[in-house]
Amino acid sequence: MGSIDRYIFRTVLASFAVVLISLTGVIWITQALRGIDLMTSQGQTILTFLGVTSLAIPVLVLVIAPIALMIAIAHTLTKLATDSEIIVMNAAGLSPIRLFRPFLFATLVVSLLVAVISFYLAPDGLRRLKRWDTEITADILTNILQPGRFAQLDQNLTIRIKERQPGGLLVGIFVDDRRDPKERNTIIADHGTILKNNDGSFLILEDGNLQRFETGKTDPAMVAFGRYAFDMSKFSNRSSQDVTYDIRERYLWELLAPPANDPLYKQMPRQFSAELNDRLMAPLYPFAFAGLTFAFLGSPRTTRQSRNFSMGNAIAAVFGLRTAGFACSVTAVKSDLATPLQYFLLFAAIGGSVFIISRGIVLEPPAKFIEAINRSNARLARLFRRPATA
Repeated sequence: MGSIDRYIFRTVLASFAVVLISLTGVIWITQALRGIDLMTSQGQTILTFLGVTSLAIPVLVLVIAPIALMIAIAHTLTKLATDSEIIVMNAAGLSPIRLFRPFLFATLVVSLLVAVISFYLAPDGLRRLKRWDTEITADILTNILQPGRFAQLDQNLTIRIKERQPGGLLVGIFVDDRRDPKERNTIIADHGTILKNNDGSFLILEDGNLQRFETGKTDPAMVAFGRYAFDMSKFSNRSSQDVTYDIRERYLWELLAPPANDPLYKQMPRQFSAELNDRLMAPLYPFAFAGLTFAFLGSPRTTRQSRNFSMGNAIAAVFGLRTAGFACSVTAVKSDLATPLQYFLLFAAIGGSVFIISRGIVLEPPAKFIEAINRSNARLARLFRRPATA
């Protein structure tokens, strides 16, 4: 790799890293804010919150990386064109296909990164996220029942404790149970303890009363009790060993050869095939985006020639290809033609870009189109020109 290649290679990767970190950080913050209730309602620490939400970063990088590469290549080419370096390189005998070589090396690095994320890191992060979420909520009596907070264990079940004392004693217990649409139970107990045995987990309430509001009755039924067992097995017996991983949480080799007795595979075989093809196509998008961007912006132009049209077309081409890819991924579950069409679009974009670059074709708007725009701009300038003042 020559000095020019190293210069362009470093510039592209440095720009790629800046854009990737910036975009990923912004999108991660917007997504992480949705899980802020992990700290507020479930009593978790800031480190747990950051750890759980950061596991989704590989999935974000998987989508953002090809776009960040496109922006980095466009920035590098614009910089080279602004400094007239592309024209000097072309005058020195450096063909467009030769100039594309350092960009291709940078694209190869990004493609390998995307492949590692797509094949392993993204599903592994989603697996860890599901296991961590399960572990956080597994022992709900210990982790979620925090003193002074209303913990909503179910859509219609709320529990609050006043304080925890040594020996596992819970003081000042309030339970609002509306899971049965025909009645509503409100329990207030002076204190209680947690009991776990082979039959499940129970909240043993002592010295309290229970108010039952039944549908159709105006007066509640009140019962005082000395000891009352509230069943919590539904919320505390979940184990991370019993987690069932979704299709997006499977590794590549699990999609290539799923077990024949896998109930999820038996139920959704087409979804497995669609997800597998998405994983395999993910490393191809950086090559397609890089090729399209260079095809529109890599040709030598003078400083008098506008690059706005080429930049707009490059963005439109990349956006159209990525949108078509998403559409094919969604419809691949129901259509047998969606996946071949997605492969065709990717290879057509790569092949067309290589053809344009190797032939040195300059993609510019027709001269008549430019003349029409210039005439229109001139008319607008005359129309809005301010009259001379004395």
